[in-house]
Amino acid sequence: MFQASNAYQVYQNNHVNTSSKGKLLLMLYDGALKFLRLAVTAMEEKNIEGANRYLLKTQNILHELMSTLDFNIDLSEQLYSLYDYMNQELVNANIAKDPLRVKTVYSMLEELRETWAKII
Repeated sequence: MFQASNAYQVYQNNHVNTSSKGKLLLMLYDGALKFLRLAVTAMEEKNIEGANRYLLKTQNILHELMSTLDFNIDLSEQLYSLYDYMNQELVNANIAKDPLRVKTVYSMLEELRETWAKII
């Protein structure tokens, strides 16, 4: 089992390391959307630890998206503000265990992902 797991990890690393910037961006969005779905499920199941874990993973992705913005591009400031807003909403959702806030952020990220996918 260890070898299969290790092989999968090597494959994943190679996949990430050889992907274009656009593909990496979509992968970040996909990961965030996945973790938000898992967070909502955990909240509905009253799994506080799971909800917290998945929201923190999504926040880490938002931080990555924020840190990789090129501020020589006008759109970057607006995206930074939007990512920052989403991050704050997830903090508040985590405190209140509010799946509605998580779903709102999910919708926003999903729309951004679809837009980037069309551009890329």
